[in-house]
Amino acid sequence: NALTGELPDFAESILSLQELDLSNQTNGFTGSAIPEDLSKLQSLKILNLSGNKLAGTIPPAIGNMVALEVFDLSNNRLKSSIPAELGLLVGTLKRLGLVNNSLSGIIPFQIGQLQGASVLMKGNRFHNKSFAPLSLCVLRSVKDFDLAHDTTLCPLERNALSDFYDSAKGA
Repeated sequence: NALTGELPDFAESILSLQELDLSNQTNGFTGSAIPEDLSKLQSLKILNLSGNKLAGTIPPAIGNMVALEVFDLSNNRLKSSIPAELGLLVGTLKRLGLVNNSLSGIIPFQIGQLQGASVLMKGNRFHNKSFAPLSLCVLRSVKDFDLAHDTTLCPLERNALSDFYDSAKGA
């Protein structure tokens, strides 16, 4: 498709919507923010807005979307940090796609608690002075973390010490 402009407010008209895939629009959706009202779509299982020109931040209220299984904002122009509230999606979220944006700051430890989820974050600007949550680096809870082999975010020494600790305590 070739949809353009800002994202419309879907929350008031289609509360029972289960899938919203507006990915890879030819000219891309634009706008300074992802509408926070999307979080009102409590039946939504798939929210895919990847491959657009969305800017701004990720609304923390997305963490309140109790049915959300796939949340993909890859290949946009998002800035700021990842809201810790996304960790509230534990138990339902299976895929978190934030690849190729301009996200920065630290990766919240709550993201490492997304049991069974694939967490994809390559191509962002995370601080070199902070590490990714250990649970992401050693894949304790999550299914996949595409930065697990990035030694800046997941130092080998820290991972090895974690493995040693687990074997010493009989885990």
